[in-house]
Amino acid sequence: MTIIKKIFDFYLDASIHVALAIFSLVHVTALTLNINVSLELYFFIFFGSISCYNFVKFGVEAEKYILVANTYHKNIQFFSFGCLLVAGYQLFFLSERVFIGLFILAAITGLYALPVLPKNKNFRSFSGLKILIVAAVWAGATVILPAISVLDDISWNVKVEALQRFLFVLILLVPFEIRDLKYDSATLKTLPQRVGVKGAKMIGYSWTILFYAATFLKTDLDTAHIIVKTILFLVLMLMIFKTKLDQQKYFSSFWVEAIPLFWWLLFVIDKKYFILL
Repeated sequence: MTIIKKIFDFYLDASIHVALAIFSLVHVTALTLNINVSLELYFFIFFGSISCYNFVKFGVEAEKYILVANTYHKNIQFFSFGCLLVAGYQLFFLSERVFIGLFILAAITGLYALPVLPKNKNFRSFSGLKILIVAAVWAGATVILPAISVLDDISWNVKVEALQRFLFVLILLVPFEIRDLKYDSATLKTLPQRVGVKGAKMIGYSWTILFYAATFLKTDLDTAHIIVKTILFLVLMLMIFKTKLDQQKYFSSFWVEAIPLFWWLLFVIDKKYFILL
């Protein structure tokens, strides 16, 4: 059991779980928009997410990511560099449009993590900006990039999907914001620091309602799609309801981050068994 736990903890700490969540959301986009996303883009987003997330988590300051003393973090570092090489190889197979989109997302991520502003500050330290940047990058990586890799124009349905994905990520961030309330610096002025735990949960409920309501803005809506979004809506509401300050160890890091995988699974079942609805 100890070995299994170590493997599981490495799976979470090395950002493999969150990368699978992002990977699954790209496939959700492909299924939703009925487009064929290239394997190279899937692989780039998966392996790139691992290296990018680990850089943000363990190397907010560049020198801390290069000079690592802890053996466990060294293993994650080597794993991250390996993933970065795989992601870099996939770049040779991506279109110019996707490359430009990736450059923009990478620049935003760099501004979020690196101390590029005066007094060694980054955009992450700006009041209330943290979750907006994260949600925007996720929406860009899982909706906009797959769309522009195949489609010539950003259609209405793509815009709605991007808006929903932005709201979806904001909703998923609520438990993390509440969990980290005890550790975050007061200068960050995170959502629960501003409005309290109850206030943050109420805002989370509001975002969830907006996320579900946006479903009906699409022009190609069908019954099966509504069923999937309704189930997901209920799961998100339950997640917020169950969120509290003192969380179980894996509540946010595993169960919350598994919701994108659950969404993907719902879509796969939908496409396989309810396609006639």
